[in-house]
Amino acid sequence: MLEKTTRINALYDFYQQLLTDKQRNYMEMYYVEDFSLGEISETSNVSRQAIYDNIRRTEQMLEEYEQKLGLYQKFLKRQSLLQELLALAEENNDQVWKEKVEQIIEIE
Repeated sequence: MLEKTTRINALYDFYQQLLTDKQRNYMEMYYVEDFSLGEISETSNVSRQAIYDNIRRTEQMLEEYEQKLGLYQKFLKRQSLLQELLALAEENNDQVWKEKVEQIIEIE
């Protein structure tokens, strides 16, 4: 479950601007603020089932965006390559490259 939550949070970070205000609001409450479905339901004056359905549809949309655009996968690949570069710089005692790679990692 934690792995799914981590993935949905990452996808949300990448694609939240493609969601409606209502979808963003429900996702923020559920995944970021850790509200229960019941708490979101009370806050929004909507049934618990409607909140559940909306969150599930939004998760599916985020997965579809990732399938089409692949931003999260590209991000993970960049991070992996940067870690490899950092390891090579450390291995070769190249302080200049090590610092440059660390700066790039901090920006991401």
